[in-house]
Amino acid sequence: MTRRALFLSLCEPLVPLYGQEEARAVACRVCERIGGFTRLDAAVEPLAEVAFRPGCDERTVRRMVGELAAGRPVQYVLGAAPFCGREFRVGEGVLIPRPETEELVWWIVSDYRSVRPLRLLDVGTGSGCIALSLALELAGAEVSGVDVSPRALAFARENGSLLGAAVRWERADVLDADDPWWRGGDRWEAIVSNPPYVPASDRASMHVNVRDYEPGEALFVPDDDPLLFYRAVARRGRETLAEGGRLYFEIYEGLAAETVRLLETEGYTEVELRCDMNDKPRMIRCRKMT
Repeated sequence: MTRRALFLSLCEPLVPLYGQEEARAVACRVCERIGGFTRLDAAVEPLAEVAFRPGCDERTVRRMVGELAAGRPVQYVLGAAPFCGREFRVGEGVLIPRPETEELVWWIVSDYRSVRPLRLLDVGTGSGCIALSLALELAGAEVSGVDVSPRALAFARENGSLLGAAVRWERADVLDADDPWWRGGDRWEAIVSNPPYVPASDRASMHVNVRDYEPGEALFVPDDDPLLFYRAVARRGRETLAEGGRLYFEIYEGLAAETVRLLETEGYTEVELRCDMNDKPRMIRCRKMT
């Protein structure tokens, strides 16, 4: 199979689902992963024979095309997603890392690069992408990641092992005020969370590859209480943040002002709202009132 043939066999079936540009991006990602060539390589030598990676062949291509055309995310098909310059293992049951979340990580890194001792907590850690990136970028920091999902924690532990990063993983439910983990006496310089924030009423309008495959418990919140996770994390933060400690959140752009007001009501100061690379209000930093 030539490079051009592989690219077209992947791209063309995906156009009805994704549109031309995104279909090309997905096809390029698969070509690079299983065929070892980039879009530029395909343009320069389109008729070169594909040197498939070990364990991959034309049968693998047909299987992947079927899964991708059905809407299964390319990250699940490949079993990996990029984040902060590294690859993270992902699959059904764990939220796929997004590029926008990287901006939140770099904000924290820039704030704490020279701060030691440093203890950080990632609430709703999922694949562990935030916690592990912080541990790897902030040498010497003590980082913990908690999640209510055993499956998500299994992915986080695997990623920690693959990346060689020391993060403490624990099962904890931030919505359960009686969860004993929160009474363990730990104190954090910063707590970060990318919690569920998409109103349930948005589900119908979401793309099939998100709506039908990614875990709903990591995405959706009730329409009548869309900020429940922010409220819960803020209250745990009041109990467990060190003096002057900070909260960092990824937020739902449609409720940015409401999230700021909630954090102020919960007793936080210096509430700063930031826009992401697409100029959408998607990140907040605030400080525990002293």
